[in-house]
Amino acid sequence: MDKNEIIEILQDWNFWKKDLESGIERSTYLNRLKDFLKTGQIVVITGARRAGKSFLMRQLIKSLIYNGVKRNNILMVNFEDPRFTELDTKILQKIYEVYLEFLNPKGDVFIFLDEVQEVSGWEKWVRTIHELKKAKLVISGSNAKLLSAELSTLLTGRHIDLEVFPLSFQEYLVFNGIDLKDKLDFIGKRVEIERLFIKYLEWGGFPEVVLSDEKKKLLFHYFEDIVNKDLVKRYKIRKPAKLNSLAKFYLTNISSSITFNSLEKFLDVSVDTVEKFSHYFEDVYLIFFLKRFSFKVKEQEKSPRKVYAIDTGLANVLGFRFSRNSGRLAENIIFVELLRKKTLGENNLEFYYWRNSQNKEVDFIIKENLKVSKALQICWEINRPETRTREIKPLLKVMEKLKIDKGFIITQDLEKEENIGEKKIKYLPLWKWLLFDLERY
Repeated sequence: MDKNEIIEILQDWNFWKKDLESGIERSTYLNRLKDFLKTGQIVVITGARRAGKSFLMRQLIKSLIYNGVKRNNILMVNFEDPRFTELDTKILQKIYEVYLEFLNPKGDVFIFLDEVQEVSGWEKWVRTIHELKKAKLVISGSNAKLLSAELSTLLTGRHIDLEVFPLSFQEYLVFNGIDLKDKLDFIGKRVEIERLFIKYLEWGGFPEVVLSDEKKKLLFHYFEDIVNKDLVKRYKIRKPAKLNSLAKFYLTNISSSITFNSLEKFLDVSVDTVEKFSHYFEDVYLIFFLKRFSFKVKEQEKSPRKVYAIDTGLANVLGFRFSRNSGRLAENIIFVELLRKKTLGENNLEFYYWRNSQNKEVDFIIKENLKVSKALQICWEINRPETRTREIKPLLKVMEKLKIDKGFIITQDLEKEENIGEKKIKYLPLWKWLLFDLERY
């Protein structure tokens, strides 16, 4: 590529002569990125394809410009632009040299590299630029393992990471024009919040999907991109049909227990292949697996895992019908919210599911700062006495066994508290659990 072609591409992605669309601000992530940038380390943004990483980069660029950084001192490169035909360190260096020649920046330079895993050998170039203090670097990618492996090899101690997820319910409300500052704010908007929650449960939180009228079409497109671009192409999968079938099986069976051995016959592939494909899904933030709670590591590793999706919209479109599976979708939303809190570093959070030898189960056991602190049971409809008994019994068992004073049952709309012996059970609607910290209850 000649330098005129390169600068023409770069002009489309940069704020040099114009403002670019940066979307609705996601303040939790943006504030974290601002703090990270001050450390002088390489800032790494990872997360699912279409979760909002590129727009967060733009929001950070916009913030830098607002705070006095000259537009010419900021370079943004999107490596998914098809006009970049060869992606290696040579083109990276050439892009950088063309930028310096045409923009002639003075002072601190900020370089943003979007979907950097597309570039062969990128980590060596990034390390060199960082070590020579040529620029402050922000990079993004859609493959957690790929980035972490390459970074840990060449950039140990030089980077700081942020994982980005689709919208939380609080962010979802902001995208729909409702910004809640405290519990008083929602009193007059409760009906609207509950209406929006049903849509969130059904269609999930990918930002573009939330704002689009073509939700189903977009979600199908996202799935195809994740499978074909992030998995089949990158890992050179020789059995793409099997990979596709396994992904759809998991999306159809969210919030269910699975073992890799049980899927061997279903897919007609080896257990090793099932396990390998499953790890790939985790690497690209499509599917996640939850371990059973146990004080014995061996028992924990041998037990079945529970499977969850990055987004309930994907599960609905590619898996099952929404109306019949609200409870499983609700459990999936709780899993992703806990994962979001964990990646943001809240209280050294860990979480598991609990099951005893009689197969009685509690959906989530939460550890904070190495101490078991909460037990959560999800029961969407709990009006029938037999349902209530079925859900409470294992909750009380685990509370006694793990010395937890207060348990939670997350429901569709029931809110109350009851004492059973010396234990307290709090019933809470899921939408309220998502908006307010459990410590307030």
